[in-house]
Amino acid sequence: MDSDLNLKATELRLGLPGTTDAISPPKNNKRSSPDSDSAPSPPKAQIVGWPPVRSYRKNNLAEVESGSFVKVSMDGAPYLRKIDLKVYNGYLELLEGLEKMFKLTIGEYSEREGYKGSEYAPAYEDKDGDLMLVGDVPWEMFKSSCKKLRIMKASDARGLGCAV
Repeated sequence: MDSDLNLKATELRLGLPGTTDAISPPKNNKRSSPDSDSAPSPPKAQIVGWPPVRSYRKNNLAEVESGSFVKVSMDGAPYLRKIDLKVYNGYLELLEGLEKMFKLTIGEYSEREGYKGSEYAPAYEDKDGDLMLVGDVPWEMFKSSCKKLRIMKASDARGLGCAV
């Protein structure tokens, strides 16, 4: 009667489909160490997409951190923005970009009067933590020392850098 059931056909075996050679299951649940295997392991194929994306992102983050990205806040606005100072070629372009970003008008800057004709004045925090008006120093010096930008009310900016 056992021969009628054909148990061989339903027997579970380890191995590739279509092969009749059954691989004997391991005697314990531990993996065998590479030293105990007598057969040499097959050569590893080169992995496509190496190095992993994670390393790529880490390298890009290092470039971003060493770049000229600064946070921009505006008095009364509930959010911050981040801009790359390398995109701008001077104060005029920077101020135009800030005006478009925050939909406001910043007056013209003069060393004597600061920003006149506007209710806002852009200021920045330098590496030392000092708050100064945007435009007080040459552009290249500003790019290398600016850590944060702040668009503040002109009335609050009085006394920064020059008489506003």
